[in-house]
Amino acid sequence: MTTPSPPDFGPVLHIGPQALTATDVVPLLRRYGLLPALVKELVIDQATSAIALTPDQATQAVDQFLQLNQVTSPEQLQTFLTQRGLSQADLTFLAERTQKLRQYKLDTWGPKVESYFLQRKSHLDRVLYSLIRTREAGLAQELFFRIQDDGQPFAELARQYSEGQEAQTGGLIGPVELSVPHPALSRILTISQPGQLWPPTRVGEWFVVVRLEKFLPARLDDPTRQRLIDELFNTWLQEQVQTALQDNSHDPAWVEQE
Repeated sequence: MTTPSPPDFGPVLHIGPQALTATDVVPLLRRYGLLPALVKELVIDQATSAIALTPDQATQAVDQFLQLNQVTSPEQLQTFLTQRGLSQADLTFLAERTQKLRQYKLDTWGPKVESYFLQRKSHLDRVLYSLIRTREAGLAQELFFRIQDDGQPFAELARQYSEGQEAQTGGLIGPVELSVPHPALSRILTISQPGQLWPPTRVGEWFVVVRLEKFLPARLDDPTRQRLIDELFNTWLQEQVQTALQDNSHDPAWVEQE
């Protein structure tokens, strides 16, 4: 059985001499890699459609949206709308949608964030550490002994001998989350005590001498809570987009018409 073509309702968009119909749009979005972005926005629309705002919340949402986009006068507002091809109704919709999405994230993933934090905590803990790296194993060994046995300042030797950007800071790096350094280096820092100096260790192409200066455990404060809620939401959103694209990959309306 031949799949019928979708009805053609005539041009919906004119770009110079080119008139695009509704059946042209989706293949063009796919061709230029814009289809996932559109699907993402539609998934968000569906997820937030049941959330209602009070009149005060709606007004506040518009005010926050304008402030975020640095729109402070009627003239700037008109320019903002014109440049983006938006109507006033579009602006209100987008502003309220932002507020609805914030509420949807909180309602859906807020109750799960504490357990997720415990899963992620080992990667969120931060460290401040000193590092010297060199490609010469013998030099790394010598520098280690000069720090450990001779008491030479780590920072002084790092400035003189370290071959990375850390030389500019006397070898000091951080505070950074434990997920940031090379995995081998991260493992060393994870089991270190503040002030502990490690013998030269091979990390990739480097021989490193490292000392943990300070360990800063992660806390589930408001910024961290919001970050983790956003992580959970983004993971869910990516899954929804991929599912939608796969489910529609064989739909004739989603592919170019020959």
